[in-house]
Amino acid sequence: MIGLIMAIILVNFIAFKTNKRLTKNQIVHIWLFTIAFQMNFDFYIDMEYHGYWYFTQNADLKELPTNIALVPPANMIFLNFYPFEKSKIKQGIFFILFLIGILTYEAISLLPEPWGYFHFGWWNLGYSAILDPILLLILLGYYKWICTIESQ
Repeated sequence: MIGLIMAIILVNFIAFKTNKRLTKNQIVHIWLFTIAFQMNFDFYIDMEYHGYWYFTQNADLKELPTNIALVPPANMIFLNFYPFEKSKIKQGIFFILFLIGILTYEAISLLPEPWGYFHFGWWNLGYSAILDPILLLILLGYYKWICTIESQ
C-alpha cells in the first residue's frame, strides 16, 4: 500500500503541475473515460478470468485508488507531453519511452507488500507490452475526438 500511495501522490503532482495542454473539460473527460474503461477491462481480466488483481483476488475497495487516482493522471501525463505537432518519428519515440515507463512501473508494482500491490495470475508483462500500446492508441483517439467536439 505504501508504494501505491507514493505513486498516486507523485503521478498526480506531475500530472497537475506540468499540465499545459489539457483544459479542465478535457481532464474531466479523460479522467472519467479512463475510470470507465479500466473498470470494465479489470472486471473481465481480474474478476472473471483471474488474470491479475490488486491486493486480493476478491472485489475489494482497496482497488479503487488505483482505478480512480493513479491511471487517470498517468493518462493526463501521456497526453500532456505527447508530441502532437512533431514528426511521426518523435511521436513513435515518445510512445515507446512512455510504454517502457508503464511496463517498468508495472514491474515495480509487483514487489511484495508494502511496496507492491499488483499480482499476476496467468497475466504477464508480455501481455501488457502487447496490450498497452493499443490502450494508449485508444486514449489518443478519444482525446482527438474530444478536441474535435470542442472545436465544433
